[in-house]
Amino acid sequence: MKKILKSYKSTLILLGCVIIGAICGLIFKERAAVVKPLGDLFLNLLLVIIIPLIFFTVSSSIAKMYQPKRLSKILISTIIVFLISSIIAVIFAFIATNITDLVNDNDTTAIKEVFSDTVAEEEDLNLLERTVNVLSTNQFVNLLSTDNLIALIVISLLFGIAVNKSGEKGKKVAEILDSFCEVMYKLIGIIMYYAPIGLGCYFASLIGTLGGVIAVGFLKTFIMYLIVSLLFMFIFYTLYAYISAGKMGIKVFWKNIIPAGLTALGTCSSAASVPVNIECAKKIGIPDDVADTTVSLGTSFHKDGSSIGSVFKIMFLVSLFGTSLNSVGSVFQVLGVALIATLLVTAVPIGGGTISEMLIISMMNYPLEALPILTIIATIIDAPATLLNVVGDTSCAMLVARNVEGKGWLKKKLKKA
Repeated sequence: MKKILKSYKSTLILLGCVIIGAICGLIFKERAAVVKPLGDLFLNLLLVIIIPLIFFTVSSSIAKMYQPKRLSKILISTIIVFLISSIIAVIFAFIATNITDLVNDNDTTAIKEVFSDTVAEEEDLNLLERTVNVLSTNQFVNLLSTDNLIALIVISLLFGIAVNKSGEKGKKVAEILDSFCEVMYKLIGIIMYYAPIGLGCYFASLIGTLGGVIAVGFLKTFIMYLIVSLLFMFIFYTLYAYISAGKMGIKVFWKNIIPAGLTALGTCSSAASVPVNIECAKKIGIPDDVADTTVSLGTSFHKDGSSIGSVFKIMFLVSLFGTSLNSVGSVFQVLGVALIATLLVTAVPIGGGTISEMLIISMMNYPLEALPILTIIATIIDAPATLLNVVGDTSCAMLVARNVEGKGWLKKKLKKA
C-alpha cells in the first residue's frame, strides 16, 4: 500500500490542489482571477522548455538508434502491428467521443470569451502550400517559435539521421544530445514541482469565471475514458490474442498479463513496467528476442492508452470551443493529430506528454492557454492510460510472434516447455 501511495503521490497532490482550486473558484467566483498570474507562470515555464525539449529528445532518439540485422524481420513486423493497433485505437476513441459532447454546447460561447486568444482563422492556401508551411519554415529563428512545432520536429529528425550516419565521428554528438535529454527530463521534473500550485491557481480562476462547466466536463471525460479504455482492452486485446494463437492464445494472455497490468497501475509509468512486462510476455510463450524488442520499442512507440487519450483531449477542446467537425477532412485531421501526438509522449509519469499536448494545440489551431486544461486531462486519465499502454505492448508482441514464427508458434513453444 505504501509503494502504491508513493507512486501516486504526485498525482494525488496535483489532483488535490486542482480540487481545492475548483472549490475556491466556486466560492470566490470572479475574485478568484487574482491568482491567475500564478497559473500563467506555470504555463510560461512549460512553453519556454518546449522547443529545446523537442529538439533534444527527437534528435537523440534517432541519433542513437541501432538496428541489429537479425532483428530486421521482427522490427518490420513490430512497426506494422504498432501502426495498425494505434489506428484502431484512435478510430475507436473517436467513435466513442463523437457520440456525446464532453462539454455542453450551451457553454461554449462563454468559454471562448475567457481565453485571450481566439481560434485563429486559417489562410486560404491549397493543400500543397499548406503542407509545405506546416513541414518547413524559411528562417532558422522561426524554429524557436511554438507556431512551427512540426517544422522543428522535421529538422530534429534530419539532424538525428545526420548524426547517426556520421558513425564514429557522430558518437560524441549523440552522447551530448543524450546528456541534454536527461537534463531536460530533470528540468521537467523540477517544473512539475510547481504544477500543483500553478494548476490549482489556474483552475481557481477558470472555475471562478465559468462556474462548474469545466469541472463537469473533466468528470465526464474521466468516466468516459475509463469505460472506453476497459472496453478496448477486453475486446481488442482478446481479439489480438485470438488472432495470434486461437483460444489457447486468449487463455495464456489473460493468465499471465496480470502482473504487468498491476505494475502499470502501481507505478503509472510504462518505462517502469518494462521488466515485468517482458517477463510476462516470455511466460506467455513469446520468443525472447520478440518479447525484448517489441515490449521495449512499445514503451516509446506504441501507446494505445495515450492514442485514445489524445483523441479525448482533442475532442474536449472541440466541445470546449464549439469547433465543427462536419467535413471528412476535419475527422482525418483529428485522427492524424492524435497519432502524431502520441508518438511524442515519453515513457515517464506525469509531465512527459507536454510536447504532444502542445502539438495538439498547435495543429488544431487552439489558444496556448488551453495547455493547462490538457495537462489536467492527462493527469486524471494517467492510470488507465498506462494500463492500456503496457498491456497493449504484450498483445502486440503476440501478433509479432505469430508473424515471425508462423501459425503454430505457441503450440511449438509449449511442447518444448
